[in-house]
Amino acid sequence: QVQVVESGGGSVQAGRSLRLSCVISGAIGGTTYIGWFRQAPGKVREGVAAIYRTGSTYYGDSVKGRFTISQDNSKNTVYLQMNSLKPEDTAMYYCARAKHLRASNALIPNTYTDWGQGTQVTVSS
Repeated sequence: QVQVVESGGGSVQAGRSLRLSCVISGAIGGTTYIGWFRQAPGKVREGVAAIYRTGSTYYGDSVKGRFTISQDNSKNTVYLQMNSLKPEDTAMYYCARAKHLRASNALIPNTYTDWGQGTQVTVSS
């Protein structure tokens, strides 16, 4: 069984930064991609960023240039550094893990199998 735990959310003003952390533990053998997703009330869940085990990264268009995903394999932790936050970034942010995934699907939520409970990010104007 795999456990996925996010942390680091909070409330900030527009233009500020936050760093989210995602710790993955348990039966994590075979993990290929770790992704960050977000879902705002009334909206579908969207892919924010993803990282392949070798370090390749993928970003949603709305966060390119502002968000950075990184990983520390020694800690089984993936980070999402979010800079220049905007009110439209307000959402519940989820971390997820995948074993078998095509690179073209790296930001598609239903291709991930193990999910955390989420951490709330609220950005005020």
